[in-house]
Amino acid sequence: MPFFEIGALEALGIFFIFGYLGGRLANWLRFPRVSGYIIAGILLSPSISQIIPEALIKEKFYVINEIALAVIAYSVGGSLKFSKLKMLGKSIFVINLSEALGAFLLTFVLTALLGPYLIGLDGCPGSFTEGCLPLSLIIAAVSAATAPAAILAIVHEYKAKGPLTTTLLGVVALDDAVAIILFAFAGPIVHILTGGGGISFYRVVAEPGIIILGSILLGSVIGFMLIALSPWIRKKESLLVVILGAIFLCSGIAGHLKLSPLLANMMVGFLIINKARHSDRLFQAVENIEEPIFALFFTLAGAHFDLMVFKFVGFMAFLIVASRFTGKYIGTRLGAELSHAPADVKKYLAYGLLPTAGVTIGLVFMAQPLMQPELFEIMINAVLGAVIISELVAPPLVKFALKQAGEGIKE
Repeated sequence: MPFFEIGALEALGIFFIFGYLGGRLANWLRFPRVSGYIIAGILLSPSISQIIPEALIKEKFYVINEIALAVIAYSVGGSLKFSKLKMLGKSIFVINLSEALGAFLLTFVLTALLGPYLIGLDGCPGSFTEGCLPLSLIIAAVSAATAPAAILAIVHEYKAKGPLTTTLLGVVALDDAVAIILFAFAGPIVHILTGGGGISFYRVVAEPGIIILGSILLGSVIGFMLIALSPWIRKKESLLVVILGAIFLCSGIAGHLKLSPLLANMMVGFLIINKARHSDRLFQAVENIEEPIFALFFTLAGAHFDLMVFKFVGFMAFLIVASRFTGKYIGTRLGAELSHAPADVKKYLAYGLLPTAGVTIGLVFMAQPLMQPELFEIMINAVLGAVIISELVAPPLVKFALKQAGEGIKE
């Protein structure tokens, strides 16, 4: 029996401190902070250092994921300013749809066909339809998402402006929304495949549709309530209290109604940015607490890493990265051609769509109740590996795209 067993508060303190150090090291190496958070979490995982008890990581801290996802979804919704989307024209919507579906379809097909061989024919518990197929469906759905943090950091660093930059930021903002919608359709299908009932039109089509519409309706109600309350709140600190209360309430109600907390909170953010008179106040208030929440969320996500599981899903992680990027590349070229986008957008946009982190990891955690524990362990480790690879490779590719397009890069 150990002399001192780490409890919840000590674990949270360790996650914050190690996450901060990992983020600083990542910045020093010119990588996004999220990469440092995840790697710090991996080093703290029970399979590597055994510092944090496994029960704390996998059972006690689930509420942290829900808190972080609520804030992430609210912020993503706030990036969808209608005036900017309208200014970009139809090309952004055509490209977004084609590249997101391209990533979804190619990732699903390749992971379903090759996954059993990469992780071992006995790696997936149950039959192919109960194991590898649900695994591939969830991984494909979350592969549509693109993380905006690394892209925004590079765009701001180089003060990049032009058709490629504008289209890139617009597509990235919409990607997470498409991924959430794909996940809403994938969830009921996975539930059926893993023994949750027979196939029916209601389960496959109507139920996801109800989830999407219900989530939008719930987010609209909470969003308009927040818009009505905000003019009466003068202090920035008090405004933060009300905003957090609103988005946590939104997540809680969505969970009870079996709706999508992510989509509901995205709708809250979308309404705020487009309908509130002083919308900047409602996002600036949250920006001050985003970094500690993200540091804790990504460090905790990394702590789910299991070295024994990763030994036979490592090749799966590389397959996810390769199939996702190839799908986005083909989809981007097709969408740009159909929408008559500028030449630089056709050639280089796909290189800016590799980053993946927040919504991807969040959706994977939301799939945990749908799957057997062994299947979830395979999925989370494969996706974490893919996220780390993407976050390490993506920044140079984004810089390459902007440089080739001549949009603000200084030699």
